[in-house]
Amino acid sequence: MKANDCLRRVRYILDLTDKEVIALFAEAGQYVTRTQVIDWLKKDDEPGYRECSDVMFATFLNGLINQRRGKKDGPQPRPEKSLNNNMVFRKLKIAFNLQAEEVLSILALADLNISAHELSAFFRRPDHKHYRDCKDQILRNFLTGLQIKYRGASDVQSDEDVS
Repeated sequence: MKANDCLRRVRYILDLTDKEVIALFAEAGQYVTRTQVIDWLKKDDEPGYRECSDVMFATFLNGLINQRRGKKDGPQPRPEKSLNNNMVFRKLKIAFNLQAEEVLSILALADLNISAHELSAFFRRPDHKHYRDCKDQILRNFLTGLQIKYRGASDVQSDEDVS
C-alpha cells in the first residue's frame, strides 16, 4: 500500500487533527509543516498532492509508537529508508500494543480469517524459510478492522472515502 493511503487511514482511525499528526512526527524527532501534512493527506488526483516518502512514513510510525507506548531508553530508532507492507504491519502492531490473537480478531472484524501460523509468517525475518510477503489486501483489511474497532462498524469507510 502507498504510504499516503496508510497515513490517511491511520489518521482517520485515531481521529487525529493536523496538529496531532505533526506532533507524532515530532515524537520521532522530525519537524514537518502543516502544508506538508495536508499535501500528504490529499488523494492522488487532487491538486497539491505529494507523495509521502517511506522515510517520512516510517518516522510517523515511530512517532506513533513513541506516543502510544512510550519512548525506549537510549538512542531512538532511525526511520527505515524503504518500507514494505510487512514492516508497516509490524509497526502498527507495536503501536497499538497488539498480541497475535488481537490481530487475528481485528482481521476477522474485516471478514478476513487467517491462521496464527499465516500471521506469524508476516513478522518473520525476510531470510526465514517461513517468511511471507504481506500483500496490500492483508494490510488493507487490518486497517479496516482497526477502523471497525476504534470507530465502529457503521463508520467504516473505504480508501477512497478516507480523507
